[in-house]
Amino acid sequence: MARIVVTGGAGFLGSHLADHLLARGDEVIAIDNLITGSVANIEHLFGVEGFTFVRHDVSEYLWVPGPVDAVLHFASPASPKDYLEMPIQTLKVGSLGTHNGLGLAKAKQATFMLASTSEVYGDPEVHPQPESYWGHVNPVGPRGVYDEAKRFAEAMTMAYHRYHGIDVRIVRIFNTYGPRMRAEDGRVVSNFIVQALKGEPITIYGDGSQTRSFCYVDDEIRGFLALLDSGESGPVNIGNDGEFTVRELADLVLEVTGSTSEVVHEPLPVDDPRQRRPDLTMARQRLGWQPEIGLREGIERTVAYFRQLLDV
Repeated sequence: MARIVVTGGAGFLGSHLADHLLARGDEVIAIDNLITGSVANIEHLFGVEGFTFVRHDVSEYLWVPGPVDAVLHFASPASPKDYLEMPIQTLKVGSLGTHNGLGLAKAKQATFMLASTSEVYGDPEVHPQPESYWGHVNPVGPRGVYDEAKRFAEAMTMAYHRYHGIDVRIVRIFNTYGPRMRAEDGRVVSNFIVQALKGEPITIYGDGSQTRSFCYVDDEIRGFLALLDSGESGPVNIGNDGEFTVRELADLVLEVTGSTSEVVHEPLPVDDPRQRRPDLTMARQRLGWQPEIGLREGIERTVAYFRQLLDV
C-alpha cells in the first residue's frame, strides 16, 4: 500500500486515477482547486477508507503531512477552451505547480509523475510522433500557454531528476475521453456527443480532414499505472494509435446517438494540429501496455454517460 498525492484529483483524469489507485489498495490524497475539476467526480469516494480531499491551488506552496510515496501531478486546465480562457493560471500550474509538486516529492523522497501532453509535439512535422521528436510548437500563439507550460514542466522534471536524483515519470497523454468529461469543456468528443444528443448542429472546425487519436479513459489510466510501476522515467506516449479524421468521429457519434443533427463548419482555430497519432513502440515494449478499447465501444460508453448526465 502506497500513500499517493494526486494533484488535479477532482478532474476528469485525476478522479479516475484516484479510483484505480484506491481499488488496488493505495491511499490517495486528492488536491484540487476546483477551477475545472468538480466535487461530483469524487463525491462517491468521500467516506472511502484511504481517500482524502484537499481543496488547494498547487501553484501556491504545497505540503502534505506524513509520508508520501508518489506525487502525481495532473493539475492543469487541459481543454483548449479552458486554457484559452485561463492562460495565466495554465502557465502557473505548469511552472509553479510543477515546481511545488517536485519540491514535495524531494522532501518526501517520493516518486514524481508528470502528466504531460501530446501538445508538446505541436503541429507535428513527424508522423506518427515518437518520444524522440522535439515538436513543432508556436511559443507565442494562443495555444502556446498550454504547450509551453507542459514543455517547461518536462524540463523542470528532468532537472530535478538529474540534479536532485528524484525518481520521475513523464507521460505524454493523447486525446482521452470517457465518463466525467464536462459537457461544456470544449473538447471534440464531448462537443459532438452533447450537440448530437441535444439535436444541435455538429460543429466541425475546418474541413474535418484533420486527424486525432482517441484513447478511452480506462485504457489511459492502465497506461499511467504501468508507467508509475515501471523503472522508466520517460517521456512515454500513452494513447490510442488508431487515427481518425474529425469528420469520421462526427459520423460515428451521429450513428451511435441516432441523432439527425446537421454538420456545420467553422474556421479552424489558430495553430490547430493537422494530424496527431502516438508512436506506442516504447509503451508496448517497455511497459507491456497497449490500448484495448476501440473507438466505437468507447463512444458508446461515453454516450451512455452523457445521456444520463443530460437526462436525454
